[in-house]
Amino acid sequence: MPLKEVRAKIEKIDAQILKLIEQRTELAKDVLDAKRAIAMPINDVEQNKMVLDRAANSATEMGLDGESVKRIFEILIKMNIERQHEMSGEGNLP
Repeated sequence: MPLKEVRAKIEKIDAQILKLIEQRTELAKDVLDAKRAIAMPINDVEQNKMVLDRAANSATEMGLDGESVKRIFEILIKMNIERQHEMSGEGNLP
């Protein structure tokens, strides 16, 4: 397959990944509302650990580098925590 075609496929996958990140981040409001309903703090350390462990384990099962995938999910979690703080009037995001 020519390089141009491979890069076009990668570009499509990148767009899909970005759309999924957007969808995940949009759920921050629902998560924040649910946390407020039970007087839970924004940063849920136990849940974060569960998500990171699940991502790393799934990545390893798929033949991917679990630690690298874990770092990606750390960023995703941080983005959602920042979004929740912003929606609470505590953040720095636009």
